[in-house]
Amino acid sequence: IIAIKFKCCEKYYPCYQCHNEHESHNIQRWSAEEFHKKAILCGVCQNELSIHEYMMTETCPSCQAHFNSRCKFHYHLY
Repeated sequence: IIAIKFKCCEKYYPCYQCHNEHESHNIQRWSAEEFHKKAILCGVCQNELSIHEYMMTETCPSCQAHFNSRCKFHYHLY
């Protein structure tokens, strides 16, 4: 239900696999100092969240759509 803005290309993709299928470069991870940047897009209402905001909630603060709680298992990839 979300898309992630990848630091390396500034494009939104639903996951790292989709990114890798469409891009020829390696993924660059956001540093902890950059977690204030808006890099998460709600797929329901198009609200942008900062990485930190996304990590602190399970629902979109704008439309209350539920995010996939299992995404936290992939934080290390982004």
